[in-house]
Amino acid sequence: MHDMDRNACLLGFMGTGKTSVGKVLANTLDMEFIETDDLIVKKAGKSIPAIFKDDGEIRFRELEIAVCKELQDVRRSVISLGGGVMLNYINFLYLRQHSDFFHLIASPSTILARIMQDGKDKRPLLACPDPLAEINRLLYLRKPFYKIAGAREILTDDRLIPSIAGEIATIMKGHEGCE
Repeated sequence: MHDMDRNACLLGFMGTGKTSVGKVLANTLDMEFIETDDLIVKKAGKSIPAIFKDDGEIRFRELEIAVCKELQDVRRSVISLGGGVMLNYINFLYLRQHSDFFHLIASPSTILARIMQDGKDKRPLLACPDPLAEINRLLYLRKPFYKIAGAREILTDDRLIPSIAGEIATIMKGHEGCE
């Protein structure tokens, strides 16, 4: 049953607009906005780049799983999922019962332009020799994992944030009372 007690889980690669769209969507639907990366930072007591540097990606993914488990009973929220959340199927299992999934998609060049605005300190990916090639590689590797969620694909290239949030809000509202 779809109703407005369901969550809207936004998934996709970094730089596709999950945070920006999520905040506007939460405001539009009068829902709480939750960002898994923020919860991981709080739980670890350090930034995501520091977690990767000090503890490694495996520890980061363990924290990600713990956060998704804590979110499994949350309702009426817009949840911005970190770009790699779907790499662990258990995260999807924790979230699927009360959530509709939306896969925000942008072209590799759009993603690169957006993450360059954030700077190298916030986006370790930019530290590699060829960020665009790395974005293409990671998008290719992650595509099957995003498909598993059965998420509705939302294109974000050349679109304003309110337009994207409005599209998702319309879909969420259209699910009210439907089986």
